[in-house]
Amino acid sequence: MMSNKMSSNYSSLSSPKAKGPAPFLAKTYALLEEGEEEESGEEGCSRRRKKIVSWNDEGTGFVVWSPAEFSDLTLPRYFKHNNFSSFIRQLNTYGFKKTSSRRWEFKHEKFQRGYKQMLMEITRKKSEPSVFPAFLKASSSSDDHQYHHHHHQIMNGGSSAVDEESIYVHRQTLMEENQNLRREKVELQTQIAQFKDLQIKLLDCIAQHTGTSDHKETRLC
Repeated sequence: MMSNKMSSNYSSLSSPKAKGPAPFLAKTYALLEEGEEEESGEEGCSRRRKKIVSWNDEGTGFVVWSPAEFSDLTLPRYFKHNNFSSFIRQLNTYGFKKTSSRRWEFKHEKFQRGYKQMLMEITRKKSEPSVFPAFLKASSSSDDHQYHHHHHQIMNGGSSAVDEESIYVHRQTLMEENQNLRREKVELQTQIAQFKDLQIKLLDCIAQHTGTSDHKETRLC
């Protein structure tokens, strides 16, 4: 009897604790679920808000419809940063694939709408290929080594599909960042033009006020 009790205690101690999904996966799933709730709550409204991110029609993946707004509005709320490139690198770490050349759509066979319990089955890759070519990342010795390793693989015909996808994703990200910079430039130019216009109006107002005062003084004399 005592041996059976000791055996059961040992097995309970040695059994692994139930683990939840990785925080990154849980947060990504949560932001999509929040978007679904907001969309369903607005079905009766005549004016609907523009989608930023949502599940695809089948619920087998999700689409980032507006990377700029996703970076500015959504990422800081869930991940405390606004780096879309970093978000993509994390997706790649967990085995997500970009499945469309026309939009930012990502899929994983165990990341599906209505199947939150499957998130625990998604694990990080043991060997993590970089989403971006290392020569375009922050310079470090490890990045340089990784780049030469990928370059060697490409020259020998290995993992070419992964690197082609990496280059494509990085090119798309650079284009998106370039668009953001152009937008910021236009906004700054607009603000400068507004300030110049305000300056001219103020100078005209001062000139009119000064001219009126001089005219009154002349009449008094």
